[in-house]
Amino acid sequence: MMPLKNLNSPEAIRAAMSEYDRLGRTYFLEKYGYGKSRDYMLRDRHSGKLYDAAAVVGVAYGVAFPNTGPLRSETFSDGGVSAEAILRELDFEVVRIGQDWTAEEVEATVRDYFNMLRAEAFGLPYNKAEHNEHLRRQLTTRSKSSIELKHQNISAVLDQLGPPYIRGYKPRTNLQELLRRTVITFIDAQRGELAKMMDSFDAQTEPAQQQFRGVLVARPTVEPTIRIPKRLRLPRKLDYAAREERNRQLGHAGEAWTVSFEKFRLHDEGRDDLAGRVDWIADRIGDGAGYDILSYESVDQARFIEVKTTNGGPLTSFIVTRNELEFSEEVGDAFCLYRLFEFTTSPKLFILRGTISSNLELEAVDYRARLKATA
Repeated sequence: MMPLKNLNSPEAIRAAMSEYDRLGRTYFLEKYGYGKSRDYMLRDRHSGKLYDAAAVVGVAYGVAFPNTGPLRSETFSDGGVSAEAILRELDFEVVRIGQDWTAEEVEATVRDYFNMLRAEAFGLPYNKAEHNEHLRRQLTTRSKSSIELKHQNISAVLDQLGPPYIRGYKPRTNLQELLRRTVITFIDAQRGELAKMMDSFDAQTEPAQQQFRGVLVARPTVEPTIRIPKRLRLPRKLDYAAREERNRQLGHAGEAWTVSFEKFRLHDEGRDDLAGRVDWIADRIGDGAGYDILSYESVDQARFIEVKTTNGGPLTSFIVTRNELEFSEEVGDAFCLYRLFEFTTSPKLFILRGTISSNLELEAVDYRARLKATA
């Protein structure tokens, strides 16, 4: 076998990179017997994409010397010259990976996240992939997936603090302490702007469409959460769940949508008689019954529905009253909490049947207070 240092063809490297792109990372590494790089990656200067350095060099060797073929990881022989050195000699960029994110990297990612959240709040178009690519040009050692995970980590911090998070980035809770501190500092410095963003979220109250087929989805899965202490006490105006609870227009629109959905469901199940008996209790007699809508199962049994509507994603927190909690305990499986989300963009719904305490993690946020009796 010729020594690795004889590999001097940039075209062979590019050919290996092209195959990597065509096959995808997982299959490329599996095909040639390589594991994922832990230290060094080849970085495309134009796209910012990262490639496993040793694997690309090993495959490029087979392109340059077809009679020898690609080097397998177990037979990788470099004659004292590393894959990284070969790539640098051929004027390719090699970056070190696997190190903790720096404060500068985290700050850039948080700024980018809030730029996207601002666009979402004001109904402006934006492209997550383009934002990711732009960040990769700044953060040269970070891959597309690592940046996406960091965005999901930011969603997890926002989810625990109260403000809305980007719908497309589901909260992931295994996060860096530096990231949490950076998000809190950013929110503290941008309270006025964040309040304006939530005002814009609140202003949207009409459903995007009244089509009901296909809107029912499965209950979302939730990662186990280590509760983060809220060192920053956010002003009440930044409590998104409380704002949505007080937004009567949004709540009313969500209940109206659900009444129509229930009638559609029962018609679809061949129970036109029951569809005509659906009763919007909260609209007819007001709040206080412990549920919003009286509907029915297809077998004439009552279904007591409490509707919680959000313009945010499926994991957005919401307010539950003591009355709703106690009523759910009284009626058990006849109680259904309808979580209606992404209401003004593309309404979707999942249903939690049974007692509230069996389905939800509850956190006390308010108390009714009176003076203590004196001795």
